[in-house]
Amino acid sequence: MTITAPAVTGVAATLRRLYLVRFGFALVWAALLFPTASSINPLTAALIVLYPAFDVAAAVVDARSARVNASGGSANGSVPGLYVNVAISTLTAVLLAVALTSGVSAVLRVWGAWAVVAGIVQLVVAVRRRRMGGQWAMIASGAISVLAGTSFFLMASSADASLTNVAGYALLGGIFFLVSALRLGRSDNQGHE
Repeated sequence: MTITAPAVTGVAATLRRLYLVRFGFALVWAALLFPTASSINPLTAALIVLYPAFDVAAAVVDARSARVNASGGSANGSVPGLYVNVAISTLTAVLLAVALTSGVSAVLRVWGAWAVVAGIVQLVVAVRRRRMGGQWAMIASGAISVLAGTSFFLMASSADASLTNVAGYALLGGIFFLVSALRLGRSDNQGHE
């Protein structure tokens, strides 16, 4: 099944805006987390829970856009994966709130597990959307998320565990969203990726 050009363009335009917002959020979030990443304080705790909550909101906007703008095909096929992401990120926000009471190592374990699972979901969604263009960065981001999640889980055992790498991870993810937004803009203007 194929998507008509107007449906792809509508989804691509919405994704471009959403990806730009996600880039901006990641940039600000990482800048706020970096100075406080060595310990848990009220700001760090709020930021840690806010990140997956923001991911939930972004996935809901993304899924609604794909459902409204596409009558079938690869864009609409991404909706189930986006709802899986909503469930995973909601659960993660709750688990992180609990993990914050046990310290940085517990947060790293939960964050690592989330990064692995969310990375796999991101890979699946991006592969389903590859015909839209601009998705290679999301595919790479999903793969890197799986690797980073594994490293966070391993870092949790370190005596000097810190959330600094989590801030870097978010910043890198934001850069991938920016690249995808720019590529989606080129796809709209040129009619291909």
